[in-house]
Amino acid sequence: MKKILIAGATGSMGRQAVQLVEKLPDCQLVAVLAPTASSSSDFKPDVKRFDNLAMVDVAADVWIDFTTPQAVYENTEFALKHHIRPIIGTSGLTTEQTEKLQAIAQKEKLGGIIAPNFGLSAVLLMKFAQEAARYFPDAEVIEIHHADKKDAPSATAITTAKLIAANRNSENCSQTANDSQARGADYDGVPVHSVRLPGYIAHEQVLFGGPGEALTIRQDSFSRSSFMQGVKVALDQIMNLSELVVGLDQIL
Repeated sequence: MKKILIAGATGSMGRQAVQLVEKLPDCQLVAVLAPTASSSSDFKPDVKRFDNLAMVDVAADVWIDFTTPQAVYENTEFALKHHIRPIIGTSGLTTEQTEKLQAIAQKEKLGGIIAPNFGLSAVLLMKFAQEAARYFPDAEVIEIHHADKKDAPSATAITTAKLIAANRNSENCSQTANDSQARGADYDGVPVHSVRLPGYIAHEQVLFGGPGEALTIRQDSFSRSSFMQGVKVALDQIMNLSELVVGLDQIL
């Protein structure tokens, strides 16, 4: 029986994670962390509730994090140093922060996962885009999310851009640096455009252009419940991981 702490348990994704964990026969929700957790009646009486990180004192095996970009690094560091395996769905970690966390995990001999996206369609989009970049080196990424998403561009879009850049033949790429903000943020030479509007959940498309032809890869997440399939995969594999891996594709 895996004992689970969920950080950000009162948020949109956190509530979905709570429902998932409570349904799994091999998992037990033992604690939640959120600013409003101590006053919330949404949790069972035996679930410990903490409204800030300094208060957390619980024996847990897994830390599921759906908090904010401002809190995720400190949360993950805390989990690792307290020998709680992290499953991180919060975006906002920089490359430098991720490398520091991986070093801590290696020192503590603990495994975990940082997932830019838990949607299986998004994971497949990234893999397909990586493959397509070998043949279509000119690409742009458009990501659309709900109006309340704190960061832009999304971690999924940044990861997609980096995978494209790493796998394409730069000699055949006609794209050059562009100073126009209308062309999106530049990630390793790949423009990334962010849209934040009510009515959307999470959507991404990658546009590839070549001489006389084009290729579009698109994924759509219409409900936050769709991400729980990926969280379940992470929960199934988390105890077998010997390092802090990045990307759900690493454990599929």
